[in-house]
Amino acid sequence: MAKKKTAEERRRRAEELKAQRIKEERRKRAWKIAGVSTAAALVVGLLVFAVVMEFRSRNIAGVEEFEGVTNNHLDMGQRVDYEESPPVGGDHWDSWQNCGVYPEPVTPELAVHSLEHGAVWINYDPELPEEEIQALNDMYNAGDYLLVTPYEGEMEAPIVASSWARQITAESADDEDLHRYVQLYERGQDVPEPGAACSGQFSETAPQIEEQLGQAGGQQEENGSADEDAEDEGSEEETG
Repeated sequence: MAKKKTAEERRRRAEELKAQRIKEERRKRAWKIAGVSTAAALVVGLLVFAVVMEFRSRNIAGVEEFEGVTNNHLDMGQRVDYEESPPVGGDHWDSWQNCGVYPEPVTPELAVHSLEHGAVWINYDPELPEEEIQALNDMYNAGDYLLVTPYEGEMEAPIVASSWARQITAESADDEDLHRYVQLYERGQDVPEPGAACSGQFSETAPQIEEQLGQAGGQQEENGSADEDAEDEGSEEETG
């Protein structure tokens, strides 16, 4: 009888262990399903959020788009007559304007090259109140692909933000569409040279660039005159 009881106990114990294993496996399976479902729901939620945000961003009111924008590189000093004011792209110099905040206007042919790299260029009327100008300057953080400069040419509004082949106007620095525009198009990928640098080149303002070009032109004239004088002297010696 003792052996029979022991066998029954072993069988019962085995059945209990089997039942526990089944229960544990079901519990683990339930957790896995719950985990996968949660992860899937999270992914779907993020995708939906991204799509909604993209839709809302792409439908920023007042964004004007331009077609047929050229992007030829020109020698420094070669001027471009841009159709838009401020420019939204076009031919430009080989070098670019470093992104950042400037107290004076910058050279369009340099700034347009920055747009080609994915920068947003915020131009403002120099007559704006100081607090408005400061608010615009504060939009820039170190490393941003953003130019903030005064603009002395004609503009349709006190503030105009340009990216490659796009532009938006604003009446004040706290315009929500302006901020959404910068958020969407800063470091934009639908540009001719996405990811290219917006630093390491020119930090001079337009007046400083003009001075440099003037000095370079004067030096070239001096060198040309010196060469002509040398040729004349050589001719006189041969004649003599």
